[in-house]
Amino acid sequence: MNGGSLGLRTGSYGLLQNINGAIAGGGISKSLSNVRKSSTKMLSVIREKERPLPNAWYRYIGCRKFSMLLLIAFALLVFALGSFVVNKDSTSPNVLQRIGTLGIVPYVNGGHHEASQILGEKDKKKDENRFQIPAFKGASVLPFRHPCVNFTFPPPPPPTRRRLGPRPCPVCYLPVDQAIASMPSSSSASPVLHNLTYVLNENPIKSEPHGGSDFGGYPSLKQRNDSFDIKESMAVHCGFIKGSKPGHGTGFDFDESDLAELQQFHDIIVASAIFGKYDVIQQPQNISEEAKKNIPFYMFVDEETEAFMKNSSILSSSKRVGLWRIVVIHNVPYSDARRNGKVPKLLLHRIFPNVRYSIWIDGKLQLVVDPYQVLERFLWRQNANFAISRHYRRFDVFVEAEANKAAGKYDNSSIDEQVDFYKKEGLTPYSESKLPITSDVPEGCVLLKEHIPITNLFTCLWFNEVDRFTSRDQLSFAIVRDKIMTKVDWSINMFLDCERRNFVIQSYHRDLLEQMPPPVPAVVRRPPALPNTRGKTPRKRIPRRGRDRRSGSSRHRKAAASNRDRNFF
Repeated sequence: MNGGSLGLRTGSYGLLQNINGAIAGGGISKSLSNVRKSSTKMLSVIREKERPLPNAWYRYIGCRKFSMLLLIAFALLVFALGSFVVNKDSTSPNVLQRIGTLGIVPYVNGGHHEASQILGEKDKKKDENRFQIPAFKGASVLPFRHPCVNFTFPPPPPPTRRRLGPRPCPVCYLPVDQAIASMPSSSSASPVLHNLTYVLNENPIKSEPHGGSDFGGYPSLKQRNDSFDIKESMAVHCGFIKGSKPGHGTGFDFDESDLAELQQFHDIIVASAIFGKYDVIQQPQNISEEAKKNIPFYMFVDEETEAFMKNSSILSSSKRVGLWRIVVIHNVPYSDARRNGKVPKLLLHRIFPNVRYSIWIDGKLQLVVDPYQVLERFLWRQNANFAISRHYRRFDVFVEAEANKAAGKYDNSSIDEQVDFYKKEGLTPYSESKLPITSDVPEGCVLLKEHIPITNLFTCLWFNEVDRFTSRDQLSFAIVRDKIMTKVDWSINMFLDCERRNFVIQSYHRDLLEQMPPPVPAVVRRPPALPNTRGKTPRKRIPRRGRDRRSGSSRHRKAAASNRDRNFF
């Protein structure tokens, strides 16, 4: 019956044109007879097709009860077979191993990644095949296909519409609830190094001409070289040399109330710092309620910045400014505010000994993406335990050193001394022989880190280079990374700088903001004021009618004619 109705409907669509044509030609009765004949022929054709079927089938197909019984029986059969397959798979050793083991299978972004461009299409296809089926191991959810696996960057704009300078690019983030579910349930395995302790010395003595400080403990060149020999258990210099615990009589000291809070356990923290009242505090945006509840935001400030904030009525006795929990630092170890800022930046694992993950952002940056989403995108999805963005333009340490000298970032002799020292140790200009490493120069204003022994060692040794040489940490990053990578199977996720600019917004330093002229107020254009008719009764204009209108128009024509006569004479 359904087939007959569909056939009739299909036929009727073709017959409408014939009917319209018949109406236009005046042969309505003839066209209607054609319609009946064609319909009769179509029904006869359908009946001829349905004749081979047995009559019993027609008797039962119209019975709704019998059809429902067939559907129920089929559904029970499918359910029984599905249960059998699930029970069989659940006891498979592969599934048990996939759920119980630690780590995350990384994903490959389908976009125009710089590393893919350098490696070539062959290696790119190889990586795509390797990570085609993403699955979280050790996460609190079962493996699933990642929603961002097919994400690609949009095509670049035409040359005539391109904007100069670095810009953010699109990034595919998971929703917050899925990002939280993707967090590994236990820590990643640290290659080779399992137990890391730190050197304590109440009376550090400088024995060599190179730099250093009491806070760093003046490690000798031999101690420096030994620290790159990765072993299962190691003890290295890592700041806070004096005192029983970091922040208590070590330099870079905290209040007792802050010390107790910094010892608490947290899965994730976000940290930043402002020293020498150098920056304006930036409030994070787009932070989920889960992150506000579970992730603390710590802002480290020195006494000078604290006094400025109090005088500006920014800081009250609650020690909170928006989401930020203010932690005041006493007895700062360096006279240079930028060097003091390297202590919390690189040694967060010493300040927070019971934290799993940390996000560091410089004081001039504003976080505009939820921390769970950031960590899922750049750590958990990539099976990485340390992530940092590469510089948007430079990828060679020697080029970076010349740019620092040209911009007056540090005195030229100190930069030359540091670069010459690294040359003697074997540092060479960046080339394709370093692939898959795509850059030697980071944009170090954001650090994403899982606190495990190997990453803690990396930031300790990186800090020791900053303490020994210049405070320009971009110059010492590559030498520390390469020395560790030659000893253990470990790497760093260096993502695109445009991706970093997607989740943080960069502001100007406070001194530059104060030098800028105030913004010009916007000119508000208002409509002209209506005439003041208060106290006056508007006169009612009476239109002319009949002969008055014609006489008025004739008077106007006569006056115009007389004016033309005067002008003529």
